[in-house]
Amino acid sequence: MVDFSLTDEQIELQKKARDFAQEYMIPYAHHYDKTGDFPLPIIRKCWEQGLMNLGIPKDYGGPGWGALEQCLVVEEMAAGCAGMTTSIYVNSLGAEPILVAGSDEQKEKYLPPLVEDLKFISFACSEPYMGSDVAGIRTRVKKEGSNYVLNGSKFWITNAPYADYFTVFASLDPSKRHKALCAFIVEADMPGVKTGPPVEKMGHRASVTSSVILRDVKVPEENILGSEGMGFLIAMQTFAMTRPAIAAFATGLARAAMEYAREYTEKREAFTKKLREFQAIQFKLAEMYMKIEASRALYLKAAWTADTTGDSTVPASVAKAYATDAAMEVASEALQIHGGYGYIDQYPLEKLFRDAKLYQIYEGTSEIQRLILGRHVLDGYDPAMEDIPKWGLKDAPDF
Repeated sequence: MVDFSLTDEQIELQKKARDFAQEYMIPYAHHYDKTGDFPLPIIRKCWEQGLMNLGIPKDYGGPGWGALEQCLVVEEMAAGCAGMTTSIYVNSLGAEPILVAGSDEQKEKYLPPLVEDLKFISFACSEPYMGSDVAGIRTRVKKEGSNYVLNGSKFWITNAPYADYFTVFASLDPSKRHKALCAFIVEADMPGVKTGPPVEKMGHRASVTSSVILRDVKVPEENILGSEGMGFLIAMQTFAMTRPAIAAFATGLARAAMEYAREYTEKREAFTKKLREFQAIQFKLAEMYMKIEASRALYLKAAWTADTTGDSTVPASVAKAYATDAAMEVASEALQIHGGYGYIDQYPLEKLFRDAKLYQIYEGTSEIQRLILGRHVLDGYDPAMEDIPKWGLKDAPDF
């Protein structure tokens, strides 16, 4: 039986996130977008209200919410400010490798502090010459006695200058690609760990992004996640759990863009009529609404799959590819409805337009999602027709 209704607890959580976004995020989104400052006061308030680290199990002090509940929260927050939400949610991304492959000792050591205090954990996978090609990681690691020694650079690392911990991916031998990847928990104050200055970005300016430089960083062997060679699997399992949330990000942003556009059509007049009276405008709003509804349905299915099977790779790729493209289209059309006002920063549309683009890039580009899905259709898809029938004219049946 298919049931799209939410539980009372889920509705309460959704409302809590929506109220938080409207009270603490939307009023300050313009400020942080203009200044590029790290929105620490907003993030601290979010942590105080229990809206961070949602996936940490109750055994380690967290609320123990699943991917579906996290997506509901993310949609509401992203409608408030995409950049702030990225810096808030990245704790879930950074902690996911520990949830996926961490030992009981590692979970006990690193997960409770995220709940007990405002601490940041960043996901350090991408590099200056490697993004979606996780198997192409060049950061090197070698075993020396009871330590692993890391050397290399990471780039595009969210919250890096504020991180207390990193989940870092490195290779024993880059020529062996995915077979040689390892994952580690690296503490930010370990000798040899250094972060670069924040990079200026087109959008998501309320989220701080920088490089992480690793120079002869000695990581104790007890900080390896899983075992040697498991890094690629850990990364893929992490993305399978977190990609539904990127679709939820995009859905929230698109919803906000549509609502701003809807409000504008109520006020703006052209040719002696309200914009809302023009069929061309109504059609634009209708297209926006359809895309948002489809995006939400897709991320809910992906999140449900992640929670029930632990592997949402295919539905998550569908959701992310569709919802992120939809967000870009909705933001563009909402800006178009605003005309010249949409192009200036006195209205929120130009920010939403800039913010939307990133969703098509991070955590696997739209092209990567299509590559995953194309391979699935060719090699993993189970056709409904057992044998593809030959097509041609036949005489009428005589039953």
